[in-house]
Amino acid sequence: MLILTIRTDKPEAELGLFEDESKLAYSTWLAHRQLAETIHLKIRELLESQQRTLEDVQGIIIFEGPGSFTGLRIGVSVANALAYSLHIPIIASKGSAWLEGGRQQLAQGKDVQIVKPEYGALPHITQPKH
Repeated sequence: MLILTIRTDKPEAELGLFEDESKLAYSTWLAHRQLAETIHLKIRELLESQQRTLEDVQGIIIFEGPGSFTGLRIGVSVANALAYSLHIPIIASKGSAWLEGGRQQLAQGKDVQIVKPEYGALPHITQPKH
């Protein structure tokens, strides 16, 4: 099973491509405030480095948090949209062993269908000005 992994909870974003438990490629970049502008390009570059396309991906594992409100929101949105459009399972995972836990869940046939980010605290959202 070809698995795309996404982690966007901190300024350095991470993408991985795994064939079952074997790591094929892994990319880390300082995305910070350019995450929304760079994540799709980085996913394409990662896939192309292995002569793969999005249609080859059979599952997605996303780090669900806790972490940056904007980073998690962007990463989870991208992961949910890809899983939905490709009709593939998606798993949310957290903790230091998030990759292993996510791979185990996918191997067991689990699919959460829609991932919700876990921020670790209430988000600090500015009230609109009247």
